[in-house]
Amino acid sequence: MAALTPPAALRAMFDAAVAAADPMRVIPAALPPRPGGRVVVVGAGKASARMAEAVEAAWGPCEGLVITRYGYGRPCRGIEIVEAAHPVPDAAGVAATRRMLDLLASLGEDDFVLALISGGGSALLCAPVPGLTLAEKQAVTTALLASGAPIDRINTLRKHLSAVKGGQLAAAAWPARMLALVISDVPGDDLAFIASGPTVGDGSTVEEARAVLARYGIAVPEVVRAALSQGSGVLAPGDARLARTETRIVAAPSQSLAAAAEVARAAGCEVRLLGDAIEGEAAVQGAGQAALARQIAATRRAGDPPVVLLSGGECTVTLAGADGRGGPNAEFTLAALLALDGAPGIWAIACDTDGVDGAEEVAGALIGPATLAAAAARGLDARAALARHDAHGFFGAAGAQVVTGPTLTNVNDFRAVLIV
Repeated sequence: MAALTPPAALRAMFDAAVAAADPMRVIPAALPPRPGGRVVVVGAGKASARMAEAVEAAWGPCEGLVITRYGYGRPCRGIEIVEAAHPVPDAAGVAATRRMLDLLASLGEDDFVLALISGGGSALLCAPVPGLTLAEKQAVTTALLASGAPIDRINTLRKHLSAVKGGQLAAAAWPARMLALVISDVPGDDLAFIASGPTVGDGSTVEEARAVLARYGIAVPEVVRAALSQGSGVLAPGDARLARTETRIVAAPSQSLAAAAEVARAAGCEVRLLGDAIEGEAAVQGAGQAALARQIAATRRAGDPPVVLLSGGECTVTLAGADGRGGPNAEFTLAALLALDGAPGIWAIACDTDGVDGAEEVAGALIGPATLAAAAARGLDARAALARHDAHGFFGAAGAQVVTGPTLTNVNDFRAVLIV
């Protein structure tokens, strides 16, 4: 392992994945020269304040307003940074979104808007459709997050209950010219679903939004169904109000996995990329990757290089009334821990690149051959913890959590399984 222990090697891969998506690294190359005339910077997401900081490092102080998660603010000289709640929106996010829309409404065709969008923007950009209160929007969001629905379905419903998603942020700026720079946190990098696509059109329908409620058994107040029955302001992809908006992805999960792969190869590992868009139940994916690792371990011969399995995407946890706190990365790792059952020579890490797994201020967990037995010696029951979706509680007690604090970026889940 080129002088690195397996845990150190896994952590180095994760750190490289995060660093590859640092806005201070990716934003400068994506910026055009600062336009003349009035320039306004807006944005939302867990990486947006860091993106704003990078913009001002290149362009100098700018007018604007960016909304980020509590604890993710950065010092800016001109752009106002507002912190609000994520993943369930709050009044601070609603008030800041209203001010952002008012700011954009003041612009004309000679003005320029730079929009900075990243994962987390769906909660942070919050403008409920008329007739829907914040409390009702919060109830829908909470039910969606517990339902196990994939992010594209969640955001389909969100945008049809919003006055800012689905291209409506760009429409608010019309006829000004807009460039949107985006850090992707969704499988497949579909712009329509990153932060619920505030600067791009969307082909989904209100009927599809209603189908999400039915498919995942989400109980909502009647006022929510009434809001959907009235249609929504989501823009079709060819809407004329999008004609002066350009949207570009500047960082994505594939780039972060490539950076992690470089670290792994430098440590002497054979790298096997399983994909950057893996979805599904976290526990199922964790058990599956553990089974694959055991198969690889069983066929290894003396002198073979270590093998690392790298993957990204966005797994889900269906809470279904359980008393645990969820967290797909921790749940993935706990399921893998049980499936490995102390198998020698196999370590794994799973972390969210934003430093927050689910709603917990924990990135994820790192396990090895001795983790399960050590936890049992402390009186911890891994199987019971998995059943109640309390992987965070388990790993906290076991001392196996990975805690980074705010990473100031967000390119979704990172997973690495190392076989030595």
